[in-house]
Amino acid sequence: MEAKAKLSYARISSRKVKIVLDMIRNKDVATALGILKNTPKAASEILEKLLNSAIANAVTNHEMDIEKLYVAECYANQGPTLKRIRPRAQGRAFRIRKRTSHITLVLKEKE
Repeated sequence: MEAKAKLSYARISSRKVKIVLDMIRNKDVATALGILKNTPKAASEILEKLLNSAIANAVTNHEMDIEKLYVAECYANQGPTLKRIRPRAQGRAFRIRKRTSHITLVLKEKE
């Protein structure tokens, strides 16, 4: 039995999200929430909301025990890139890539 939560098209690069995901992988839910609250990264706020959503899905949809939950899987894949133009000297233009990511959290119960 597992509970999932997915966030698509998050306006943060997947590379930045993976740093924070590595910290909460295989941790129980209470520890993971504590880590996310005290991590000064932009991704931690997004992941905290996503983890709360996954917990709510586990409790309401699958009747899982919140005390036994842990982060079984978590990964961030690259989404579509928004391409923007920045004007530069002598009429040139530089491309700015605003990257997005698809983030998935999977919670399972410990036996």
